[in-house]
Amino acid sequence: MDRRRHVTDENLPSSNPEEDLATRFPTAYTILFLLIILVAALTWIIPAGQYDRSMNEEVGREVAVPGTYQTVDPNPQGFVDVMLAPTAGFYDPDSYAANAIDVALFILFLGGFLGVMNATGAIDTGIRSAMHRLEGREIWMIPILMTLFALGGTTYGMAEETLAFYAILIPVIISAGYDAVTGVAIILVGAGIGVLGSTINPFATVIAANAAEIPFTDGIVLRFVLLVGGLIICAAYVMRYAHRVKADPSRSVVAKQRDAHRKLFLKGHDELEDFELTGTQKIALIIFALTFIVMIWGVSSQGWWMARMGALFFGAAIVIGIIARLGEKKLTSSFVDGARDLLGVALVVGLARGIVVIMEQGMIADTILHSAETTLGGLPELAFINLMFWIEVGMSFFVPSSSGLAVLSMPILAPLADFANVGRDLVVTAYQSANGLVNLINPTFAVVVGGLAIGRVSYDRWLAFIWPLLLILTVFISVVISIGAFL
Repeated sequence: MDRRRHVTDENLPSSNPEEDLATRFPTAYTILFLLIILVAALTWIIPAGQYDRSMNEEVGREVAVPGTYQTVDPNPQGFVDVMLAPTAGFYDPDSYAANAIDVALFILFLGGFLGVMNATGAIDTGIRSAMHRLEGREIWMIPILMTLFALGGTTYGMAEETLAFYAILIPVIISAGYDAVTGVAIILVGAGIGVLGSTINPFATVIAANAAEIPFTDGIVLRFVLLVGGLIICAAYVMRYAHRVKADPSRSVVAKQRDAHRKLFLKGHDELEDFELTGTQKIALIIFALTFIVMIWGVSSQGWWMARMGALFFGAAIVIGIIARLGEKKLTSSFVDGARDLLGVALVVGLARGIVVIMEQGMIADTILHSAETTLGGLPELAFINLMFWIEVGMSFFVPSSSGLAVLSMPILAPLADFANVGRDLVVTAYQSANGLVNLINPTFAVVVGGLAIGRVSYDRWLAFIWPLLLILTVFISVVISIGAFL
């Protein structure tokens, strides 16, 4: 018996592509709701506590004051809190303060924009034309695109913005003979390794350094080593996987979904042909590309966030619809249909944020941080920095936001480095590398569950793909920060 055939038969596509998109593993919605229940249960077990907060002008928000931790009256989260959590993930039902509602609305506007673009036929025709020109050299798209996403991650913390690229890139990757996981990995791992090796990222490195009371340039050489080394490791890993999948599609971790993915993302165009773009389609593609360029410019230099990005995509959709002469009815129906396609992703964002809301209301985050503070006291350099890394790994699951974790943990944990004879800049590096590593798989991070939902890749299949890379990166990070402890 062919051993490889025996191993992969169960993952081969069936005769029903619609069924192949399903998986026995729970959906993202179920996973996130179960995590809400789990965190709510922890609020009954972990004592409630808080640090005093004071305003840090450099960080621009309140930070914890070391040595002020005290237990407070518990606020365990019950059935009603769990039921409210998905709503609270979007906005505070008492104060009406926004949580993740802006991200969810941005996703809907993005879906509408993509729906209008699809109605012009420009994306489909452009993909087939590009693949014809790249024939035989498709593999080099992977390191080039991953480098671009990594640059976004290391400079301005590119994360939620990447959700705009999945529906565009995945059809190109599938057309090239790879699979949906390859497309997801290029974006998620590419931007993720950039955040892991943040050099001047204002939402991670700069905030963390300010909270640790050091210049953000301290430790930049070591972080650059993490960035370049990590990018080489990740690009090589994804290229190796993609090459293997193209040579033998049955070795894809989503081989069973192959036909369904092709039907969904390529709309039945399995054979690539050299189609010529019309003049109108070329103009539509130019506006399409300019929209993303303007988005990146706005986020990186003008302080834009979700509302302005949503407005940009909304306006671009109208301009493209007018230029393509879609007409009022087709323009609006295409926009609504596109938004409907990403409605599930928008709901996932609210559920993921609901987990953080439960933890904040249950007041257990500071207790976890205080436990870490007492654990690290008096350790030698090597043990201190490696344990610091693992503590930040654990906290990242509960606080996926890089800026949120920096403000929470750095004022408390960074000063401990003085007693361990370790530079505070190394603590910042350990924090950001831990947060970046966890956010490649973190189910509480909207970017992960959102990207997987757009790519129609189930969470278990993503774990099957990425776990060896996580082990490699963990060893690499540990080596780098251990060397840094002795420099």
